[in-house]
Amino acid sequence: MDPRYAHVTRRQMLQRAGGGFGMLALNALLARTGMAAGLGVNPLAPKTPHQRPRAKAIIWLFMNGGPSQVDTWDYKPELQRRDGQSLAGFDSKTGFFPDAVGPLMKSPFPWAQHGQSGTWVSGLFPHLARQADKLAFIHSLHTESNNHSPALFMMNTGATRMGQPSVGSWMTYGLGAVSEEMPAFVVMSDPKDRGLPKGNASNWTAGYLPGVYQGTWLKPKGEPIANLKRPGDLTDARQRAQLDLMARWNRSGLAESPAAGELAARIDSFELAYRMQTAAPEAFDLSREPAHIRQLYGLDQPHCSHIAAQCLTARRLIERGVRCLQIYSGGMDNQLSWDCHNDLVGNHGGFARETDQPFAALLADLEQRGLLDQTLVVCAGEFGRLPVSQKGNQPGRDHNPHAFTAWLAGGGVRGGTHYGETDDIGHKAAVNRVNIHDFHATLLYAMGLDHEQLTFRYQGLDQRLTGVEPSRVVREIFA
Repeated sequence: MDPRYAHVTRRQMLQRAGGGFGMLALNALLARTGMAAGLGVNPLAPKTPHQRPRAKAIIWLFMNGGPSQVDTWDYKPELQRRDGQSLAGFDSKTGFFPDAVGPLMKSPFPWAQHGQSGTWVSGLFPHLARQADKLAFIHSLHTESNNHSPALFMMNTGATRMGQPSVGSWMTYGLGAVSEEMPAFVVMSDPKDRGLPKGNASNWTAGYLPGVYQGTWLKPKGEPIANLKRPGDLTDARQRAQLDLMARWNRSGLAESPAAGELAARIDSFELAYRMQTAAPEAFDLSREPAHIRQLYGLDQPHCSHIAAQCLTARRLIERGVRCLQIYSGGMDNQLSWDCHNDLVGNHGGFARETDQPFAALLADLEQRGLLDQTLVVCAGEFGRLPVSQKGNQPGRDHNPHAFTAWLAGGGVRGGTHYGETDDIGHKAAVNRVNIHDFHATLLYAMGLDHEQLTFRYQGLDQRLTGVEPSRVVREIFA
């Protein structure tokens, strides 16, 4: 006798004898509703939010490297007036290069007020300036690290160490997926050979959550997802048969496997990849867009066509059921990101020119399609910059964890709102300070999730994105 069947229980015998293809068919049907036999609840089945959501999707425009708040969205006349003066009592270790601290440096860019809100906008953003009344600003953000990797982890996962679940993973865990054909959480990195952000995929990891909630990274060049096209000699029927056989083998030992969660996630990933072979090529085909939309985003402009393509793709993916999406502007190294240690004018001028038109077009396009009210658009980096100069051939600004600005639009946000303030020179958050956990609680709130109820049992504790310290939602920016 086969030793595998030496100790079969009556229930197991009946299941094996009576299940047959009927049970397989039932299992497939139940999987769509989140009750698959043998695998338990489908981890990506849609879930009911804790409260009324303001938004159904989120697009995070991540300004990788740390843009300068005093040169973009936080106008400081006092800093302009005190240009060249020393800053008394300044801690030279605030930034990353304590031996290169210079005097206070005014913003080299022109500023003007825009919209009915009278929002001050740097001359870096002429297109976004026309969208000023759609934007709600948090000027008093601060973080815990002046180093890129820990600060990126903090902004993306709520902790300065790697291995924690990202915001997009938490949202997918809390809300499930909208579409069976597209991933729920998608990440796009800078496409101009600048590399991934520091920390790489740890910025969109699922951490200790099941692997099925990890962000799907789209390659910036070539096919966005490997093996998206089926080999020419493989028919749909043959591929379906292969997947069914592989899933059957994997499921046979799923209950006893110490890595059951990861194995289930792998099974789900194969099934999602199969469905995406039909849906994704159409979603990524920007030639289907009319000429005036491609021009709106700047696809015909060499200086911004790469970000334009990503922003237009983001809108198409949101339309097709992607729930969480991040776009990174800037890559690994200093001058290949918004990390303006040297040549502030050239660095910020270049990256603003790449992003201004595509970001503004994304807001306008979402609005004209009736999608902006249900899509939260967020624009922020991992920290800010110091109001003093960093010495060098061409002056720049060093890291500043004490103050930076984020703007949000759509998703129930009250446009033209300004929350929090920095001091007179933009050095430190001074009024209505907002830490990263507060910021995350606010993003979760917009998506209908209560940050205190969104927990996952790990190492004997109910873990959450916002940690154990009290956090607050910045409700003042919502209508």
